[in-house]
Amino acid sequence: MKKTFSILAIALVLLSCNKEHRLAMASADKDYILKVANKEFEKKKWTDALALYERLTNLVAGTDDAPEVLYKSAFAEYYDKNYKLAGYHFKRFAESFPKDSRREEAAYMSALCYYEGSQDYNLDQANTNSAINELQDFINNYPNSERAKNINEMIDELNYKLEFKAYENARQYFKMADYKAADIAFENVLNDFPATKLKPKIFNYILKSKSELAINSFYDYKKERLENALAYTRTVEKEFPGTDNAKDAVELREKLQKESEAFAILQKEVEARRAELTEKQKKLEESQDFKQQVKKQIKDEEAAKKMRIDSAKITVPAPAATFKIKRN
Repeated sequence: MKKTFSILAIALVLLSCNKEHRLAMASADKDYILKVANKEFEKKKWTDALALYERLTNLVAGTDDAPEVLYKSAFAEYYDKNYKLAGYHFKRFAESFPKDSRREEAAYMSALCYYEGSQDYNLDQANTNSAINELQDFINNYPNSERAKNINEMIDELNYKLEFKAYENARQYFKMADYKAADIAFENVLNDFPATKLKPKIFNYILKSKSELAINSFYDYKKERLENALAYTRTVEKEFPGTDNAKDAVELREKLQKESEAFAILQKEVEARRAELTEKQKKLEESQDFKQQVKKQIKDEEAAKKMRIDSAKITVPAPAATFKIKRN
């Protein structure tokens, strides 16, 4: 019986609340709407509160209630995890009410919303870049604020997310055995994030990419790429002395040197073969030149002979004419 009564009591309270919300939504009395909206806000009924605050936007424009409505709307959006809208409302509050004592808090919350809206590293990072800019703006505008103490940590975290995304993109090229693209992509990560904590891994991948590219390279590019890879092993060893990176560099250098020695032998064989083919080609060309000269000589002699015959025909006179004498 008591259980049934409790259920009925709860149902009546819910009906009463719903009725109050419906009345506020249908009302034109801004004070009543604001009262109900604030009650919903206190009960953490963010969606219901937001619906009422939205109704109040035009009703409180230019009044003393406007800052309160915008401020609580922003927090309701934030608690409802609508970070993009919350950030927009907080930023608008800070810009619209510069003399309000809550301006600094709103500016901080705006930056925090961008931070919360940053997506996982493997997704689009436009929000991450925006968040870094917003957080940096807050530090610039409020350098002595207590709230600024943890912002540098948030910026570092967001920067690492960008670094890791670029690093993973480069790693994909390596996994696909596109070593030239991997080499370039990893170099770009170092250029874009010179203080990255991923530097040891990146150097290792660059070394492996250069080595694989050199070993599996076409003949015309192989010597240069082997030299480049060998030079990089020394760079890694110097950059990370006494580490696993240095150990890997030494091991790869031995492999690259053997490959370089084998390629030097191949180069000599290729050069010798090329010289042999060049000599044969030269002889062939000389032989063909001789044949052409003989043909030309024969042709010239035939032309001269024909000319002598034609000349003789012209110089020999025609025989004298003869007449038959008619006899009686």
